[in-house]
Parts: sequence; structure tokens; C-alpha cells
Amino acid sequence: MEHLHLELRLNAIPHEIVVVDDGSTDRTWLVLQDLRQHLPALRPVQNTGEHGFGRAITFGIRHAKGDAVIIMMADESDDARDAVKYWKLLSEGWDCVFGSRFIKGGGVIDYPRFKLAMNRTANFFIRTLFRLPLNDVTNAFKAYRMAVIRGCEPLIAPHFNLTVELPLKAIVRGYTWTVVPITWRNRRFGTPKLKLKEMGSRYFFVVAYVWLEKYFSRGDYRKPVSRDR
Repeated sequence: MEHLHLELRLNAIPHEIVVVDDGSTDRTWLVLQDLRQHLPALRPVQNTGEHGFGRAITFGIRHAKGDAVIIMMADESDDARDAVKYWKLLSEGWDCVFGSRFIKGGGVIDYPRFKLAMNRTANFFIRTLFRLPLNDVTNAFKAYRMAVIRGCEPLIAPHFNLTVELPLKAIVRGYTWTVVPITWRNRRFGTPKLKLKEMGSRYFFVVAYVWLEKYFSRGDYRKPVSRDR
């Protein structure tokens, strides 16, 4: 939190940092309260409803006050300097900014080999199915204007499959997007919550759901095209 706040402040970026405590049983909430004493931009919130990665993200988005949101992991696996890149591109007029760890200039550090293999397989499947020039759809670290979030609602994924629901819906519904290289580092503390065996069918469900929208909705949910009068 401190590193992220420092990067945004040094770049004169107005911001708030909404941190979602999604039913933690450790000292997370107490630590966040202590951090608030010297991080005025920090806004911790507690999700007292049903838990899950997707539910935590949508809960945090509902409590955000800005006109755009950058979704980041709180374990510093995502680089705060890349968040600055995202903000600059949103300021240029893009609706969405997607980071990729697997294009020139991007990279991963300490990525477990099995998870890396599964990641590349899943992303190849999605890229082929949707005919996309995007090779890191499953990465959660992305930026959206709030208008995009509203245009993609209702969000139905309660778990990590939200990481594919949001970008695929945004693309299918006609919002503008661009890709930048980013760096990802495996978490140094704690235990990852993503369980590949449990998530496979959930990812497939969301991918199939958005694919059906793309080819059978006849554009009913596409972003309205503004026309000058």
C-alpha cells in the first residue's frame, strides 16, 4: 500500500486505494486501520457478505469513488509503476488498459512451472476462441473506466473467473482497449488462494457465456456509438 501510494503521489495522480478485506481471520483489518493513520488515500472496506475473489473485486468497485479503477493484487505481485502506465493510457482516452506479462518488455519472476503451463494453455484457448491479439486475458491486473464496468454489468463471476469475464465482456461490447507489457513477481508471503482444479469449470463457464454473447446476441449489449449533432 505504501509503495503504491508513493508511486501515484510522485506522479501527481489523484487517487484512492480501496482495499477489500474479504473475510480475513488474521490481523489484516487491524493492520489496515494502522496504515490509515499515515496513508490518507487508503480506504479499507470489509466484505461482510459472501466471499470469493470476484465478489471481493465487485464489492471494492462499488465502494470506489473515482471515474476509473485499476484492479491489483494486494501482495505486491503487480508492480506499482505499471499502475502509473495504466493511468497515463486511460488519460489518453482508452476505455481499458490490459497488461501482458508475455509480450516484449514484460516478464514473470518465480512463476511456478505447472501454473505457467496451465496459464499459457488457457490463454491460448481463449485467444483462439475469440480471435484476439491478447495473450494474457487471465491476468487480473487491468484498468477500466467506470463506464466500462457499468456497461459490463451484471458481473456474474464470484471467483477468479472474474478475471476473464470483465476483459472479454469489455472487448465483445465494443469498448476500446490497449495492451502494455508488465512485470509480475510471485508473492513472497502467504498462500495463493487460486486452486486450479476448482476453477477450471468456472473459467470455462464464463468463457462460454461471453462467447455466446459475442456470436448470438446480435450486438444487443454493445457500447452505444456517440454521434455528433
